[in-house]
Amino acid sequence: MNEPTAYGHLAGHETAAVEVHVPTPIVPAHTAPLMPVQPGTIPTVASVVLPDGRVVTGYAIEPAKPEPVVAKPAVSRAAVNIALGGIGFGAVCGGLVLLTTFIAALAALIHQLIILAAVIFGGWIAVQVFSASGHGGGTTVNIRKAVIKRNKFYG
Repeated sequence: MNEPTAYGHLAGHETAAVEVHVPTPIVPAHTAPLMPVQPGTIPTVASVVLPDGRVVTGYAIEPAKPEPVVAKPAVSRAAVNIALGGIGFGAVCGGLVLLTTFIAALAALIHQLIILAAVIFGGWIAVQVFSASGHGGGTTVNIRKAVIKRNKFYG
């Protein structure tokens, strides 16, 4: 008798269906607070007589005034900025061309100075080596005409 059923309840202990009642809240009606109106702010009532004799009465409504249009400049700011950027870019490019020309001229000058130093220093060395009468403190080497016959040296 106390065996579980297909729903997991023990036999003989079935529960009744539960009904849930949710109360509906009553919302109190809120009225908008009345604002005192100044006598000068109430618009005047206007009456218009139509051609067929009917009279239409109502408040006069002022037409909506468009906001004043700001005068645009003759040339847009974007065009001015682009033009100024182009002028600046052109000035920079000219400066870069001058800079590269200056660097090339400086490199050529350094190259010429190195060659001039090599020629002068090399000439000074040649004069020192090949001078016949050097100063007294140097070593003198006399080279004579040597004769070599049949792998024998005759000096």
